[in-house]
Amino acid sequence: MMQKTFLVEIGTEELPPKSLRTLAESFAANFIEQLDNAKLEHGEVLWYASPRRLALKVLNLNDTQPDSQIVKRGPALSAAFDANGNPTKAAEGWARGCGISIVQAQRIQTDKGEWLSYTQNQKGQPVVNLLCDMVKNALSKLPIPKPMRWAARQVEFIRPSHTVTMLYGEDLVPGTILDIESNRVIRGHRFMGEQEFTIDNADQYPDILEQRGKVIADYDKRKAIIKQQAQDAATKLNGKADLTDSLLEEVSSLVEWPVVLTAKFEERFLAVPAESLVYTMKGDQKYFPVYDKQGKLLPNFIFVANIESKDPQVVISGNEKVVRPRLADAEFFYQTDLKQRLEERLPRLETVLFQQQLGTVKDKVLRLEALSGFIADKIGTNVEQAKRAGKLTKCDLVTNTVFEFPETQGIMGRYLALKDGESVEVATAIEEQYKPRFAGDELPSTYVSCAVSIAEKMDTLAGIFGIGQHPKGDKDPFALRRAAIGVLRIIVEKALPLDLADLSTYAVSLYGDKLTNKNVVEDIVSFMQGRFRAWYQEQGFTIDTIQAVLALNPTKPADFDARVKAVTHFRTLSEASSLAEANKRVSNILSKTDSVISDHVNAALLVEGAEGELAKQVLILTDKLAPYFNDGRYQEALVELAALKTPIDAFFENVMVMVDDEQIKLNRLALLKKLQNLFLKVADISLLQ
Repeated sequence: MMQKTFLVEIGTEELPPKSLRTLAESFAANFIEQLDNAKLEHGEVLWYASPRRLALKVLNLNDTQPDSQIVKRGPALSAAFDANGNPTKAAEGWARGCGISIVQAQRIQTDKGEWLSYTQNQKGQPVVNLLCDMVKNALSKLPIPKPMRWAARQVEFIRPSHTVTMLYGEDLVPGTILDIESNRVIRGHRFMGEQEFTIDNADQYPDILEQRGKVIADYDKRKAIIKQQAQDAATKLNGKADLTDSLLEEVSSLVEWPVVLTAKFEERFLAVPAESLVYTMKGDQKYFPVYDKQGKLLPNFIFVANIESKDPQVVISGNEKVVRPRLADAEFFYQTDLKQRLEERLPRLETVLFQQQLGTVKDKVLRLEALSGFIADKIGTNVEQAKRAGKLTKCDLVTNTVFEFPETQGIMGRYLALKDGESVEVATAIEEQYKPRFAGDELPSTYVSCAVSIAEKMDTLAGIFGIGQHPKGDKDPFALRRAAIGVLRIIVEKALPLDLADLSTYAVSLYGDKLTNKNVVEDIVSFMQGRFRAWYQEQGFTIDTIQAVLALNPTKPADFDARVKAVTHFRTLSEASSLAEANKRVSNILSKTDSVISDHVNAALLVEGAEGELAKQVLILTDKLAPYFNDGRYQEALVELAALKTPIDAFFENVMVMVDDEQIKLNRLALLKKLQNLFLKVADISLLQ
């Protein structure tokens, strides 16, 4: 059996840059699935992608499919033959479908009875007979949201296609893909190298394309070239390029022959907030901004051309001319915005709708003012600063700059607040109200900012839950899951003494009679506790540990965090397993009694030595651990409770709880209840597996 390299390249019009990598990786994954389904042995599968092509190269692909056996099961014997032993129509039809007579059929025994069967030997096909259909199937499963047609063809693809090349070694694989016959012609760069050339062998790819067609088909190679050359260009400016991976990916998807160049803009534009300039350069132009060592924006940018020019300065000048009016627009918007104070924009928020049933953004900021102050008081930070920031949070939404660059909301509010003479704390809180924006994002940096950020998210949760628009499935138009996780992260990671029930109740009260859901507070708390489960599982905590804490229905996130970590540490102790089993036993015993159990243990009724010793230890720990529980020192408390293993084991070995003497039985149940309550001060460890 021989092994050769298989190549397929689909030549297209310019593919969407933001999904190019996804398309290429999906093509490879789909094709590997096809190879595996056909039981074809192969080596590494390499994918290539540029703006005008998707390609795969399969190394060491066997030239023939292995032979195989197919077992075709027929009807059960009871249905295959009648009372006289003659084959039924069902059996005869099955046999005809297999191309055999009934006498050639085999019988197979299963746990559900005996059945007719037939084993057919299937000879493996030559790989060249299979490849075209495999490519078609792999392409048909690409994630293409809006396929298109072109010319008079009925076929659909993400972009119009012009060439298809399929080679197995030096052999052309025949077939039609996207209404195009496979051939050896490959198209090069639009403006450089050979426009078209032929390829003789699959192993020549992608080197021949780079040498003759001036196209670097290796996506990661292009990306590495751009990144390295951009870093080198920034170093020559004594700066550092803003090379975010998302922009690097997009630029790498826009060029086939990257040429990195450096340009500049007038220094006067640096008087504009850097974020506006950066959004213009990165978002509109796909340029890389450059910062000095202190993090200040430099009047330079780095861009990537798709052609080697004989006069690069012409290309540089052209890009400088293109970006200049865009920066001038940003400058104009900012200077216009400076003419009015933030607070003077409040009346305009009455024209901006927050939600049809919940009123305007002006209504929202009035709630945020009160809620921010409420939270600030709870966490011991400056109430007046929090209220002031809450009042000004949304004023920048009606500025020219934010209207043009929505990504600058909050950021522009900070700039304008500082220009208005607001305190740094207030200005910072206006910007940081949206943090954390995504998983792993930074938290607000000050307690005032924390108060405003929590208020902003809790107001949204209260309002949307209050009108019954809970998230359903993957639909979450108001990003309530993200808001909930943001609140929980801030409270937990900043160790803030906040209660979700208190927060929800106050946030709901600020809506007056606008809300229709009578269970809104309970719904919010339950929803956020559900976020706890997912969040802590992602961090590696076991589900039974989380459930053991959730069983107590804790509503203080920082307290929940302390309990989960305490139980996790408790599970590392040698006594943990035995104590968890003992708690299960106690829980079962207490759940089966209908008697009213006292909160007090009568020492005079402790007739057995083991129960007397357990009662003594429980009494000692009840007094000793009270300050531990009050201070949230749950880990230390569980370590102390581990000492109860010996007296608990002795109790269950030597003492019968459900005795005939009613007084002694109830006294022992009271002892078990006090024991259980000690552990329940932290978690229900009976739920631990």
